[in-house]
Amino acid sequence: MKKILLASALLLGVSFTSCNSYLDINTDPNSPAEENVETSMLMPAIEMNTASSYGNFLRIAGGFHAQQYAHLFGTSNYLDYSKFNMSATRSSGTYTQFNQKALQNLKTLLTKAAEQEDWGTYLAGTVLRAFVYEALVDCYGEVPYTEALDLENFPTPKYDEGQVVYEGVIAEINEALEKVSASNIVCTNFLFPSSTADKWIQFANALKLKMLMRMSGVKDVQSEVAALLAENNFPTADVSYKGCWKNEPGQMNPFYSEEFATTWGSTQTNIAANLAIIGTMQVKNSEGAVEYEDPRLAAFFQKNKSSEYIGGISGTNYPKSTSKLQDWCRPVATFDMPVYLITVSEVEFFKAEYYARYGSAADAATHYAAAIEASFASANVSGAADYVARYPFDASNYKKSIGIAKWVALSGVNPFEAWCEMRRLDYPTFGTAKGSDFYTEGDQESYNTSKYVPGTLYTPIQVFGEVGTNKLLERYPYAESSSSRNENTPAFPGYTSPVFWGK
Repeated sequence: MKKILLASALLLGVSFTSCNSYLDINTDPNSPAEENVETSMLMPAIEMNTASSYGNFLRIAGGFHAQQYAHLFGTSNYLDYSKFNMSATRSSGTYTQFNQKALQNLKTLLTKAAEQEDWGTYLAGTVLRAFVYEALVDCYGEVPYTEALDLENFPTPKYDEGQVVYEGVIAEINEALEKVSASNIVCTNFLFPSSTADKWIQFANALKLKMLMRMSGVKDVQSEVAALLAENNFPTADVSYKGCWKNEPGQMNPFYSEEFATTWGSTQTNIAANLAIIGTMQVKNSEGAVEYEDPRLAAFFQKNKSSEYIGGISGTNYPKSTSKLQDWCRPVATFDMPVYLITVSEVEFFKAEYYARYGSAADAATHYAAAIEASFASANVSGAADYVARYPFDASNYKKSIGIAKWVALSGVNPFEAWCEMRRLDYPTFGTAKGSDFYTEGDQESYNTSKYVPGTLYTPIQVFGEVGTNKLLERYPYAESSSSRNENTPAFPGYTSPVFWGK
């Protein structure tokens, strides 16, 4: 395991800076012959490439698009994210890594597992495949699926509608679940080391629940969700990559390595907490005194040099010479922080939403409270009951209750999923204040957040013109690494055109 960890961690470091392939056995002549590759060799590399993309690029971009992060004075691409922009080029590396280093190798792993009737490994590979495809749909809306990874269609596979992809991978999970038993062995992996398939079954159910609830606005999936809830076999702990990171170059948590490590990754300071999330988690009265401070705030974001929580503003690039604007809070990050795939809190929020729509308000409120409790437990702080008392579940507007609470809960855990749920639930909404109401560019004395209303968003000071005022970035343009050579790439519907589950 230590040797595999080292190899996979080194792969993780390489994947940040190059396009070199590792175990891309269908395309790389330097890789081992397919017949000589074992599933236990493929799985850790697949996992580390998935973790590096999902836990780094998507976390960072999602944080800016969800107004949980604000830009300091580092790289220009982060400033674009802060303006609610994403180019076809900047997401291209992640798109390629998901396809070549995850999905391509998962295809081989699944083939081998099926040949060996290794149904535990088959389920694990199927769940990871579904997870990657879901993330791609959530970013781009439409992606190659039915003709993807097929050499006969290379390099021009057709793009499938997002709902087709969701329905397809859910069917794949169901087929894998029919074959597996909880006691089946799973090959070497980092997510559930030395584990049988029981925890992978729970992860599969949680992923199905998330995808079904995302589809529920455009398709009747009530019976499928009801069956999952009746079975009630979901993870009892957050599903995350943890315990596999080391304080060594190339072996750290990918977000930490990219943004905080002094011996590896970026040397620039790019990311600060956004005033929106700070102003929601630390509520002040009209005199500016703190009225309520969410105990998770200290677990999610650092205080500044003056021991205060001050958030940055979307859509501007603060000059280094402006000392007052350098003292923003930074996200809490450590070399061994987990890369979360799905949390117990998210599962409970989805349950709360289901019961709010199809069941009783009492059951919805119970699961809403359970979601808050799970979030506080993950942050290792107390105070969940006080939060629920202050922000009780409102059955008359369940989307607002769940949407804002989930946005807060995910701010220190998984900003990408926060961006996804904001687009689906339409909460938090935009308030009346804009970024320009908080700060006038070039005037460092103008910073004033008194007009901010907790639990709201605001238009960035400089907003991407194709998104505009009081709107979220709804999708990414199709990745340049695919669209530049694929004549079947559809016409881009626009940055504010929702993916299928947001319509």
